[in-house]
Amino acid sequence: MKQREFIVEQETAGQRIDRFLSGEDTGLSRSALQALVAEGHVQCNGKAVAKSLKLKAGDTVLLEIPDAKPIEAVPQDIPLDIVYEDAHLLVVNKPKGMVVHPAPGNPDGTLVNALLYHLDQLSGIGGELRPGIVHRLDKDTSGLLLVAKDDETHQALSAQLSARQMEKHYFAVVAGVMKERAGVIDAPIGRSHADRKKMAIDPNGRPSRTEWQVVRQDADRALLDVHLITGRTHQIR
Repeated sequence: MKQREFIVEQETAGQRIDRFLSGEDTGLSRSALQALVAEGHVQCNGKAVAKSLKLKAGDTVLLEIPDAKPIEAVPQDIPLDIVYEDAHLLVVNKPKGMVVHPAPGNPDGTLVNALLYHLDQLSGIGGELRPGIVHRLDKDTSGLLLVAKDDETHQALSAQLSARQMEKHYFAVVAGVMKERAGVIDAPIGRSHADRKKMAIDPNGRPSRTEWQVVRQDADRALLDVHLITGRTHQIR
């Protein structure tokens, strides 16, 4: 079981506890958080609470996240855009809107469900919930994903990612005209104090370094190649 602790700041005071938690970086939906509150897995200042509790500045909220119960992922005939495949791995172009692996709130319709239907073999390192999955992309992010068919390939790819022998690049469209053709953003990223569902530069955040360069500049927008070096991705403005 994992535990997360949050301190209520002035700008989030007055919110219901379930809404407050849904604005934090928990990885859980609001309905899942409401269920955890109802099951007694959320405390405020050391006491179990109801989801209707409204928080005050300075309150300490403790969230217990129980270990995930195994979900038996079932094969589903979902089309896949496979851009490369050999005996050991494949590269899939994940569309926006597709979840990578089953989780509470998304038990099926995921990339894993599709992979189990289209492939006879996947590595088991990721466990029952994440067979073959070497890395991930957010639901609303499209892009290429590596999938390992065997454990040896999975371990090799994971080691390359960890050693940064592979590069992660994103393409982003931004509004306006860029003042420079390239740049580096090297600043810690944390949860925004103004909008808890967004990220912002925060001295107490996680280290993050992003390199970017303009691929194309139009009259009112630009296409950027964003190279994620380490940590969280910055918002390019």
